[in-house]
Amino acid sequence: MSLVAKIHRRFAHLVRELAQFGSVGAIAFVITFAIGNGLHTGLGVGPLTSNGVATVIATTFSYLANRYWTFRHRDRTGLGREYVLFFALNGVGLVITELFIGFSHYVLGLDGAVFFNIALIVGTGVATLFRFWSYKKWVFLPASAPHVDPASGLPEAPADGPAAEGPGATRATGAPGRAPGPLRPLDRTAGDYAEL
Repeated sequence: MSLVAKIHRRFAHLVRELAQFGSVGAIAFVITFAIGNGLHTGLGVGPLTSNGVATVIATTFSYLANRYWTFRHRDRTGLGREYVLFFALNGVGLVITELFIGFSHYVLGLDGAVFFNIALIVGTGVATLFRFWSYKKWVFLPASAPHVDPASGLPEAPADGPAAEGPGATRATGAPGRAPGPLRPLDRTAGDYAEL
């Protein structure tokens, strides 16, 4: 097997996730851009408020699209838990974008639609990197991760206690002692474990 084929095989899953995440992000950006500009330049709403309102609307779309398309193959750990975490992490992403917009508008004194949009694009780019990493780490968990209690948001202990530790001892499906066989390789989703 050639080196290129090995690299493709190893990272195909991650590339597919990135492409789908990027598509969702592009649509969410258009939503944010259209609503933010409509509020700021069309209705005269402040730049931070305009971006905040637009981001909340785009985040709702983004959660649904990422849950049911980009990360549909990952474990579902409870709609409430995922939704709250998704919005909390998007809140961090919003703060990142707002810092760029606020710095441009209030510190540098760059006023107007062109400077607003430049700050929006740069801030959104930085926030997108954070979002992709954080969604994979905390919201849409890999299929082999321990089951998460929907009430507490914490991973549940294995059914057999500490003795059940080891490869395949507890799967996300809750089937104790079921080791991966040749038809269920764990490395099939090696991209799930890639940390950025």
